[in-house]
Amino acid sequence: MNTNRPTIEKSIYGQMPNGEKIESHILKNKNNVAVEIINYGAIITQINVPNKEGLLENVVLGHDSLEGYVEDNGPYFGVVAGRCCNRIANGSFYIDEEHYQLPKNEFPNSLHGGENGFDKQIWEVVSTIVGANAVSITLSYYSEDGEEGYPGNLETFVTYELTADNALAVYYEAFTDKKTIINLTQHAYFNLSGNTEEDTLNHELRIYSDRYLPVNETLIPIGEIADVENTPFDFRAFKKIGKDIDQENEQLKIGQGYDHCWVINESVDFTTDEAACPLVSEVYHEKSGRFMEVYTDQPGIQFYSGNYLNGSYGKYAGLCLETQHFPDSPNQAAFPEIVLAPEDTYATRTIFKFSVKD
Repeated sequence: MNTNRPTIEKSIYGQMPNGEKIESHILKNKNNVAVEIINYGAIITQINVPNKEGLLENVVLGHDSLEGYVEDNGPYFGVVAGRCCNRIANGSFYIDEEHYQLPKNEFPNSLHGGENGFDKQIWEVVSTIVGANAVSITLSYYSEDGEEGYPGNLETFVTYELTADNALAVYYEAFTDKKTIINLTQHAYFNLSGNTEEDTLNHELRIYSDRYLPVNETLIPIGEIADVENTPFDFRAFKKIGKDIDQENEQLKIGQGYDHCWVINESVDFTTDEAACPLVSEVYHEKSGRFMEVYTDQPGIQFYSGNYLNGSYGKYAGLCLETQHFPDSPNQAAFPEIVLAPEDTYATRTIFKFSVKD
């Protein structure tokens, strides 16, 4: 009988250049599955889950120290990306005919909130809760009107909840005093092998989507919603990520692999388990037996195959499944809009559930 109890372990993770201390909170359930969260960038630094032999290993990429995250201007390991994740063409958008200009930190576009997005901010730990079947931490960040060019004072809350059945739920909530845009995502890089020296091309991936968004040479959607059938973008049935990644295909050339948004099927069942979030993607690593399910209430999922990873990790060492609204939504009338008004609440959730298969 498992007598372990859920816990949250708090410690000092590191110190900012100005001397401010950054906290680490390790959420652990009764199965000894453990998730480490730091309040810099609301970052997930580790997710330790068992393989089919019961060996606990970390299945996300990250840096070895706080300094690595502070100096990180590329991979966005494990961060909450915002105010607006993904790309906005030319860093430019309008709300009610008023123009706003964001930093072009991935020239000529704005990426993941700008030069000092939510990933570069110190979040406040609002609460930690240890329950019989779940442990959670809630963090908040207050983004002032004009920060990185975005309008409105925006208060954002992110809650990470680890359940007894090895599911990590991410709940987002935000409020504004002026119309603004918001599109948040969790930018974890997964490698279910537990060995980051192995790439993820042998991971099997399934995405519940018949369509994806082709992009131009700067990775901005061209406005077309294309069918995945008879293309390398067809993941409707489990397929190894490496199977088609080297195909002669213009979209793969542009992204140097997969870096595209899939449109979640409207037929996906929104009444499934996991708090009424539909199952939108699954990943399986045969050797370890690790299996991950992704649930979300968002209309899109950006699959990024780690094409530009370098330094500590090799190309394709981790894969991202970023649940979100579509890239460049403010400039694409046919896309679901991401404008948040003062009278409304931004509320969304995504769940990563881990298990093993023989």
